[in-house]
Amino acid sequence: MASVATESPRPSGNLRRYVGYTAVLVVLLAGWRVVDDAARSHLFLINRSPSLPNWAYVVERGGEPSRGAVSFFMPPRNKLVVSHFGEVPAAFGKIAYGVPGDRIERIDGRVFVVPAGSGQRVQVGVLKPLSSRGEPLEAGPTGVIPEGCYYMGSPHKDGFDSRYAAIGFVCRGQIVGTATKVIL
Repeated sequence: MASVATESPRPSGNLRRYVGYTAVLVVLLAGWRVVDDAARSHLFLINRSPSLPNWAYVVERGGEPSRGAVSFFMPPRNKLVVSHFGEVPAAFGKIAYGVPGDRIERIDGRVFVVPAGSGQRVQVGVLKPLSSRGEPLEAGPTGVIPEGCYYMGSPHKDGFDSRYAAIGFVCRGQIVGTATKVIL
C-alpha cells in the first residue's frame, strides 16, 4: 500500500496577523494596568520653591509621615495662602520635624521640637515678622502635637510652614503622601 504524505495544516496569513495583534493588545493592556496601578498609588511632584533642596519627588499616596520624611500636604485655605499661592494652591512639600506626642516650643523667635520622651530641644525654624510681601506673619502653634497631626517645616529661612499660624499643624486629612524617591 502506498503511503500518502499529509501536511499539517498551516494557519492562513490573516489568522497569524489576528493572533499577533491580539498578543500585542494583551501585552499593552497588561502594561497599562501596571502604569495605572502605579499612578493610583504614586505621584510625581515638582518642587517649585527653594524650601527643599531637591526639585522632584516620587510620592506614595496616603500613609503617615515619619520623623524626617519629606511629605506633601494641601495647605489650609486662608487669606495668606491664597494671596501667595492662589485659589487652588499646589501641594506643599516639607519635612516632618515633629510627630504626634512631640512638643513644640518657641524661645525668642526660634522654634524647637522636643521629641516625646527625649527632653532635648531641636531647633527647626526661626520666625520672621513679615512675609516676602510685607504681610504680618503670626506665630504657629506650640504645645504637644495632637494625634494624627505633624509639625512640617523646612531648613530654608523663608520656609512657609508650621512655624506660622497660616499653616499650623498639618493633620491627616491634609496629607497627600510621603516621598519615596528623591530625584535631583
